[in-house]
Order: sequence, then structure tokens, then C-alpha cells
Amino acid sequence: MPNSAAAPVPHLSAADLRRALDELDAKIHTLRQRAHATAAGSPATYLAHADALEAKRARLAAQLTEHDAANPAEPGAWASIWRGIEALREDLRNIL
Repeated sequence: MPNSAAAPVPHLSAADLRRALDELDAKIHTLRQRAHATAAGSPATYLAHADALEAKRARLAAQLTEHDAANPAEPGAWASIWRGIEALREDLRNIL
């Protein structure tokens, strides 16, 4: 399996970045659930893949932050959504 953490992040629109973040959140959640449900000793592959996806997600989130800073059309709404996403991620980490 190629290491997705090393892949460069292409320049995407804000909508594409948000869609990619949503997809990565879903994949990370699925992998962490699989790792939790798997027999002892075997979740390392799932966890490593989830960690790589989280690194990719962090790069996309940084790119979205840069995009939003350059185009502050809706600062209050997106800041609120972003805080909600981060709170949800933290809740999921605490559950897992």
C-alpha cells in the first residue's frame, strides 16, 4: 500500500477541500473502528493507515485555512463549522 502521507496535496477549491476533509474523516473513523474491533496484534495496519490519513487531512485543513484567509467571504460561518468539526474529531478520539 503506498504511503498516502507522502503524496503532495493538489491545489483544490474550498468546496473540494471541504469534501476531501469529510471523506477523510469518514475513512479515518472507519479505520479506527476496524482497529478497535480487530483481534489483538492485527490493528497496527489500520492504525498506521489512519495516522497517514490524518496527516493528509491536516495538510488539506491547512490548505483550506490558507484559502479561507485569502477569501474571507464568510468568516463567521466557516469558523463556527471548523470549530464544530474539530470538537467532533476530539470527541471521536476520546471515544476510541
